[in-house]
Amino acid sequence: MIGSRILVTLTLLAAVATVTACGRKSGLDTPYEAAVQARKDAEKAKQPLLPEPEKPLKDNKFILDPLL
Repeated sequence: MIGSRILVTLTLLAAVATVTACGRKSGLDTPYEAAVQARKDAEKAKQPLLPEPEKPLKDNKFILDPLL
């Protein structure tokens, strides 16, 4: 009984450690930046180009932004 709890706990800790290591270290991409990058990638690969993304009007700040 105790052995199975320890095994389950270790398995969950290993899963959490694996998930937290995913991703890349850099700033977050805005949807505009992601669209520009996708367009550049399509151009390099000689695929049909996506429509030109529209620039955002202005960056609205949100009260919880410093926490991110």
